[in-house]
Amino acid sequence: MQQLGFFKHLFLENKLSGFVINLQHKHKNVFALHQVRVISIALRSEKAAFRCHLLCRGKLLISDGAIDFHKDHFGFPYGTADIMCPLPPGCETPTNIKLDQLGPGFLEIQNQKSVTDSFRYNFTVCFSAMYNFTNVLQLVQSLEMLQLLGVNRVVLYKTNCSADTQRVLDSYTEKGLVEVIPWSLSKYLNVSRRAFPNKSPGDLHYFGQIAALNDFLYRYRYRSRYVALHDVDELILPQSLLPLLEKTLGADKCYQFENHWFPVEFELPPPKSQTLPRQDQWKNISGVNILTHLYREPPPTKPTFNNFKIIVNPRAVSRVTVHGALNSVKGCVWVDRNVAHMYHQLLLVFKGVWKT
Repeated sequence: MQQLGFFKHLFLENKLSGFVINLQHKHKNVFALHQVRVISIALRSEKAAFRCHLLCRGKLLISDGAIDFHKDHFGFPYGTADIMCPLPPGCETPTNIKLDQLGPGFLEIQNQKSVTDSFRYNFTVCFSAMYNFTNVLQLVQSLEMLQLLGVNRVVLYKTNCSADTQRVLDSYTEKGLVEVIPWSLSKYLNVSRRAFPNKSPGDLHYFGQIAALNDFLYRYRYRSRYVALHDVDELILPQSLLPLLEKTLGADKCYQFENHWFPVEFELPPPKSQTLPRQDQWKNISGVNILTHLYREPPPTKPTFNNFKIIVNPRAVSRVTVHGALNSVKGCVWVDRNVAHMYHQLLLVFKGVWKT
């Protein structure tokens, strides 16, 4: 499988943990018990067979792996896939794995121990695609707003950004709020800048966003009680939401939040408040001031697909995509827009807007 040669570089040279290996074992909600899952990116036209070499208590055991592509690839030649390696008899807790197609090195297997009641973080947010990013003001405002909403970790998959943005990321990383994951797929593939090939041709959908989302899902599977998957220009409000959702809609659900557009073409003066800094202090900072965009597009009369995003228990799903979960233990439910919805600020052309 020659086209997968770049995996060796991603794993071993650049130390990119964007492609992780997880062992899901003895967890009541696992989808693939007694297997090792390798989250990968592969050429969809090739259905290669894999030989999985597993280190188990000093012994080398081999099993035959199978590749399973995620259904959301948006028509690009490459897509996110799970390479599933069954555990052979006598190999209950392997420590390392090697696939013949991915080079000679062994990789450490993660998620060896399941956690169900004690987590390092209660609520983690993932920003899955940062590239050519210069919107410093909105980034800072979003990170501060997320903390007010109870978020205690933000994981960001970064391709590149401006020097000012990097200084902001460094500051929040030092404080312990932000974790930056280097995401350099563009060095190895012609990644698309848009969601569909007819809008931006390439090998892979939108900088490998789906692979990043699934990497994050397993990276924080046993680190965070809940995770939210949305972008830096999106906020799911209000505060103290998760206990309410668990009570009214059920625990371990995939909670879907309507997308409400707030076009940046329209502005209002920010609300008067002694807690806000003087607005002229921000005039030389690049980016969008989220406090001035208070108009929104009229929402649909009932929940529908409109680029919604989700909050989910990461142990209750096995695959996620840009909008929603592909595999969920207890399914997904819509959150009533009067309880909470997503504020999405973007440059668009609208037929009408509402003040909110």
